[in-house]
Amino acid sequence: NGNTSGSITIEAPAVAGTNTITLPASSGTLATTATAGKVLQVVGVTYAISTSTASATMVTTGLTASITPSSISSKILVIANVNGARTAATFTGVKVQLYKDASAIQTPQYYASYSTTSEDTQSCIPFCYLDSPATTSSITYTMYFNRNVGSGTVSVQANNSASTITLMEIAA
Repeated sequence: NGNTSGSITIEAPAVAGTNTITLPASSGTLATTATAGKVLQVVGVTYAISTSTASATMVTTGLTASITPSSISSKILVIANVNGARTAATFTGVKVQLYKDASAIQTPQYYASYSTTSEDTQSCIPFCYLDSPATTSSITYTMYFNRNVGSGTVSVQANNSASTITLMEIAA
């Protein structure tokens, strides 16, 4: 018997015999049907250890999070905030990229903290990215950075300021 509360009550048959109820496997309709746009799960990470480089090669910020989508049609909304993007020289910029597993998928900032007048410029880099991973395997999202232009050292999470990443699985 069902009702409008969203729950269902199942009563045993009135006659003796085999009383077996078969439900779909976890990959069946019962377990995976969700209204489009509904948030199915959320993963959040905060990282606050200062990381520096003088290289033009991308290096990890240390900010990373993993999620395992429950459906192949799910979307993953990545909301990140890289704090304390700092340059220690004029005409120097910080490039920040979002990686999915081993591949760059989004570049929210090419020249963060770039300045022609200051040798100590810090900024915050907030952004969102909607991914369509088409998998039910675990996915790891990691923020990377480098010195994109100029000379000297660039940092993220300067002075141990906290950066965050939030992954939200959205039903499609």
